[in-house]
Amino acid sequence: MRITDIRIFPVGQFLYVKIYTDEGLDGLGEASLSGRSLSVVEALNAIKPLLIGQDATRIEFIWQDIFRGTFWRGGPVLQSALAGIDIALWDLAGKKLGVPTYRLLGGAARERVLLYRHVRCDNIRNMVNHAESLVKEGYKVLRMSPFDAFSSDSGSFDVVRGLQGSVEYIAALRETVGLDIQIIFEAHTRLTPPQAIQLCNQISPYLPYYVEDPIRSENPASFAHLRAHTDVAIGTGEQLHDKWTFRELIERELIDFLRVDICHTGGITEGKKIAAMGEVHYQELACHYTASPVSTAAMLHLNLSIPNCAVQEYAPSGKTMGDIVKTSHIENNGYLQASNDPGLGIELNEKAAEIHGPQLPDEPPHWRRPDGSVTDW
Repeated sequence: MRITDIRIFPVGQFLYVKIYTDEGLDGLGEASLSGRSLSVVEALNAIKPLLIGQDATRIEFIWQDIFRGTFWRGGPVLQSALAGIDIALWDLAGKKLGVPTYRLLGGAARERVLLYRHVRCDNIRNMVNHAESLVKEGYKVLRMSPFDAFSSDSGSFDVVRGLQGSVEYIAALRETVGLDIQIIFEAHTRLTPPQAIQLCNQISPYLPYYVEDPIRSENPASFAHLRAHTDVAIGTGEQLHDKWTFRELIERELIDFLRVDICHTGGITEGKKIAAMGEVHYQELACHYTASPVSTAAMLHLNLSIPNCAVQEYAPSGKTMGDIVKTSHIENNGYLQASNDPGLGIELNEKAAEIHGPQLPDEPPHWRRPDGSVTDW
């Protein structure tokens, strides 16, 4: 089965990759990189000539050839492009053999994957009402981001007020949902290590499942400092892009949950390797996603196949995306299950994708502190 063509479909904030073969089969992948998708398009255009004529079933070979075949390797742009190719190839492999992709990854280690949903945090009343509705729908893990309430529409974040107000938010959420519901606290990497220590220790009595991205992930020493001063579980990794950037955090056991985003880390192939590294250190995957049905499906098949999956990020697709990407996975009572459809169980409506087109400008918000200096998104 030889690759005959590769097409790129920018749809809203997402970037889809479709691989075509001489057997009439095609595979769908995703290479979204928020704010930098146009750069990924250029990377994909550079990679495309290398893939035409290749055997589409040699997934590991193609991964290694793209990653190691040039002097400059890795980084978020190239790894996102590689992810789009890799996910599409795994989709193709399942279609070629007529089985769901997870069966080619070692089979099902679980029957379904636990999901978490985002809770609105613009104010406490809306947060409580939204949380109650999600719990009634069957969700057992909720993620809160109370810093949103202390960020202005102009892009300013007041970290002092955010730290002070967060306790009130998580206390209200815990009182609302009780002890049977897990709460993830999202900090969006906006804190310094001392601020992160303060946050973790002041919300510890409310039993967070873990604190997500309290600090930037580039410097493992910062996580070592944080680790030494709090007993709250920590999760990070959505800004990391391969097993090497995860390695020190895993091997030194500086975090508890691996926030792998397979659309940034080179796809399913690399995601499974990172999961295996984490298994040795009793760390679990809590996958980040791009909010797209394609990444949702790809993560589902990865998570079904590994022993150390904790939870998967999730939001239902709206009608527009539902018309563009048809999915067959089943969401029920806070869990996601794969269907018996071959591959990843997804199909792209190319005409609808082309009509919708990209969302431009493709640029994330640029946050500022009250004094006007730059802070992290």
